[in-house]
Order: sequence, then C-alpha cells, then structure tokens
Amino acid sequence: MNILMALTYFRPHISGLTIAVERLARGLTERGHHVTVLTSRYDRRLPQSEIRAGVQLERVPVLCRIGKGVIMPSFGITATRLIRQCDALSLHLPQLDAAGLALRGRAWHKPTMVTYHCQLSLPPGALHRVAAPLLTVVHHLACRAAHAVVTHTDDYARHTPFLRPFAAKLHTIPPAVCMTAAAPEAVVAFRRRHHLDEHDVVIGMCGRLAAEKGVEVLARALRRVLQVQPRARVLYAGEHINVFGEEGYARRLAALLGPFGDRWRFLGVLPEEELPGFFSALSMLVMPSLNSTEAFGMVQVEAMLCGVPVVASDLPGVRQPIALSGMGRLVPPGDDRSLAEAILDVAARRHQLVKSKVNLAGEFNPHTIAGHYERIFADLAARLSR
Repeated sequence: MNILMALTYFRPHISGLTIAVERLARGLTERGHHVTVLTSRYDRRLPQSEIRAGVQLERVPVLCRIGKGVIMPSFGITATRLIRQCDALSLHLPQLDAAGLALRGRAWHKPTMVTYHCQLSLPPGALHRVAAPLLTVVHHLACRAAHAVVTHTDDYARHTPFLRPFAAKLHTIPPAVCMTAAAPEAVVAFRRRHHLDEHDVVIGMCGRLAAEKGVEVLARALRRVLQVQPRARVLYAGEHINVFGEEGYARRLAALLGPFGDRWRFLGVLPEEELPGFFSALSMLVMPSLNSTEAFGMVQVEAMLCGVPVVASDLPGVRQPIALSGMGRLVPPGDDRSLAEAILDVAARRHQLVKSKVNLAGEFNPHTIAGHYERIFADLAARLSR
C-alpha cells in the first residue's frame, strides 16, 4: 500500500507528535508499505526531498511563519499530486491544512484517516483569539470528511467534546513507544558524567520547553522538596533554547530557575542512544502538564520501560500510563504543593512502585501500532471498493 502521511512539522523537528508519527511511519515501512510524509520545509537548510530510514519525505517551502503556524502557498499543488498517487491518506492534527487534504481524500475515494493527537490550548493574545476558532473549524471539517478518526486513549476521547460528533468512526490506538533497557555500565557512565551521587533524588523531565509542560509548577515544587531532600535535583532533557513560539515563556522561567544553580540542569536534546541511560539514572520522571495540549506523554512509558516511576498530572489521556502500570502518582494540574508531596512519596517508595511494573513493551511496540493502522486502512479500502 502506498500511504501518504501529512503533518505540519516532521523530523528533525522534535515534539511528541513528530516522534509518534516518525515511529508510525517506520513501523508501516517495516510492514512492507511505501510511506511518504508531506510536511513543511520549516528550515531552509533542509532538503525538499529525501529518504530517512526508508520513509520518503516531501517538504513544502514556507513563505512565512505566524506564531507556530506556517504559510505554504505551493502546498495545495504538492498535496494534490501526492494524494492522486497514494492508496491511503493519514492526516495528523493539529494541522491548518488538514481540511483541504481530507476533502481531496474523500473526493478521490482514498481511505482517509485523521489522527487527533491533541486539542491545542493557545495562550492569550489577539493572534490566538483568531487562530483558535479557525483551527477548530478546520479540524472539524477534516474529521467530518475523513473515513476514520483515531485518538490515543478512550479517556481523552470521553473528555474531549470536539470528538463526540465523530464517535461512530472513532478508533483508539495508542502512540508507538520503543525504549531499550540501558546497560548497567551506560547508567554508571551517565551518572558519572553528570556528577550524580547514589543518594541524590534525581527528578527528570523530558520534552520541549513549552508552556503546556508546566515547568514552573515543578520549579515551585522543587523549593518545597529541597526543604526535606536537600540533595534533590532536576535534569531536563529536551529542546530548551529558541523553541518555536516559546521564547517569552523561556524568559519568564529564567528568573524562576536561576536560584537553583546546579540543582536544575538543562541537558539539551540527548542522542537516542543516551536516553535509556538518562531514564535509568532518574529516581523518577515528572510530567506536570497543564492542559489538553498534552494528551498522553510517551516519555512516561519510556521511563517505565526503564523501570522508573512517574509523577504526572491527572489529565485525560496523560493519566493512562500510570493507571495501566501502577508505576507512579497522579497530582492535580498546576498544584505545586501536591506535586512536591508526590515527589517525596515516590522517592520514599520507589522500589515498591517499580515492582508493580507491567509488560508495556508489547502494547506500544511500533510494529503492533502500525498493524492497527494497517487493518483500519484495509477495512476502509474494502468498504470503498464496494
């Protein structure tokens, strides 16, 4: 099957959405499908066409950027050509161009599936007051035109009013997650490189520095934690400098984080091969997300696969990895006092929580996840042919 996948940003851009789609694309390729990804050429240094890990990438030039959105005048021409050539269409929201793509897919009888990764919660501002309803309309048209809609958890679907009109064609498929266990020597090397003592309470965060991540909540909680555990520290892995649309947020955080000194350390984007060592060196992973822009949190499963418990916000979708595994604590979003109490509790009961680990690897395996998409596409193709 020739599958066209479309999303605004793709690798090397780093976000949960791009990583999830990259793993899905690779999984479908490994199952014998030809996969093309249609995306923006958000950085002019990137080639317009290339093949990465067996996946064909087609990047459309960007005229200008408005916030996190991109304007691509030639997008429609490229999309029309690629949709005519494909056997199935996989769209990944949020995406401003999704409605036009889905309508083309339906008009030309291509099995069309929309994956609704999350509901954007935009910050205040004149631009966002216009953008938010526009995106809602675009996404509604895309989901209405699509033959199938996918979300990552039943929990998120039940608590997202936007998805209710599409219940008859809604499917739940978790995101693909893969994480190999770290070799003991790799963990020792990581701890030595970052001067971690065995008595330290090492709190990890992993992801882009963005407002919905709730980094300021962890900062306020850390002040409380240090009163009880003076050897506590935070290691933040992920993009944190000049993140698209988050420059103001980063400036506001700087004053809040400054007093912590080396008790809060940004590691930057870690190479994939270093992530198992990072997770395994942690006492726990913390995910203090604030709103519906966070719909799952793959890093939770990655940490759990390394035997590390998690403290996460009690948000639809985000709470599912802990509910499934029992490996951690849930806290009310934005509540730094509860977050501090949960961090101290998990630090004290870490080994008990790790014992409740379940086998997550099979459920989130990229090959398995790609198989779910493959079956839906096959069903849609058969139905359209009739």
